[in-house]
Amino acid sequence: MGLTFFGLTPKYRENVFSRVHEIVFYGQGGYDWDTVYHLPVRYREFIYNQIREHYEKQAKEAEKQQKSMKSKTAQTAKPNIKPTYTAKAPKK
Repeated sequence: MGLTFFGLTPKYRENVFSRVHEIVFYGQGGYDWDTVYHLPVRYREFIYNQIREHYEKQAKEAEKQQKSMKSKTAQTAKPNIKPTYTAKAPKK
């Protein structure tokens, strides 16, 4: 019987606190706990989704850049050079 007439269920409270923490932490000092906690739910969800999308886009760009760097290093690490001469070193 997790439902109560007044107050939040433990699962819902955990979700709210988790979202508030993520907004404060990933907002990089732009938000404080009290302000985010007392925001209307629709505003809090909007801010959370904007921050999430920002970090997802940033991760995709970093992954894309990392892949391009790997392909560049793979091309330069093993150059396909074949010598055109066949002279041997003199014997001593």
